[in-house]
Amino acid sequence: MNHATFSWDIFNATPVVAILRGQSIPTCVRIAKTLKSNGFGTLEVTMNTPDVAEIIAELHDRFPDLNVGAGTVCNLAELEVALGAGSSFIVTPIIDEAVITTCVKLGVPVFPGAYTPTEIYKAWSLGASAVKVFPAGQLGVKYIKDLSGPLPQVKLVPTGGVSLSNIRSFFEAGVAGVGMGSSLLDNRLIAEGDFEGLGRHFQAIREQII
Repeated sequence: MNHATFSWDIFNATPVVAILRGQSIPTCVRIAKTLKSNGFGTLEVTMNTPDVAEIIAELHDRFPDLNVGAGTVCNLAELEVALGAGSSFIVTPIIDEAVITTCVKLGVPVFPGAYTPTEIYKAWSLGASAVKVFPAGQLGVKYIKDLSGPLPQVKLVPTGGVSLSNIRSFFEAGVAGVGMGSSLLDNRLIAEGDFEGLGRHFQAIREQII
């Protein structure tokens, strides 16, 4: 399985994973272009998006200086498709040991989804690059702070429920990054083709953490 190279420098410059789900290839290209021009460098396309392999391949080819990965990867078959399309990192909603250990063996950053302290520690122990705490909105910032007491070594990337209004507090709690879907990729602006407005929205979010 071939895979693209992930840049931690690009990720750390703006540690937000933009989650693209259910958008067409042309729309994904417009979103990626807008992300890049507003200082965002990392995006995932979920595996349940139609034409996901084509979208990842297109974004990988057009934007070689973006981290383009695959999300919602639940098994080895999906991992093979994701890496074959050019994904440079993998995000899962669950702990699938085979997916995690395969990524570790191949040197591909993997952010597995976990919820409880036991799951989070297990994902980290298997070699996760960072652990996607999902759904973060149900748990809130206090939960993230509580985790950092007994598990300070684990890099956490809360996803689900992170928004413009609370993103700063998540980073103040010490997270390594966040994942953002519709709260970053505003569906109304995208549907209206208002990518200028979307860019301003991106800037407002980025200003909260830079």
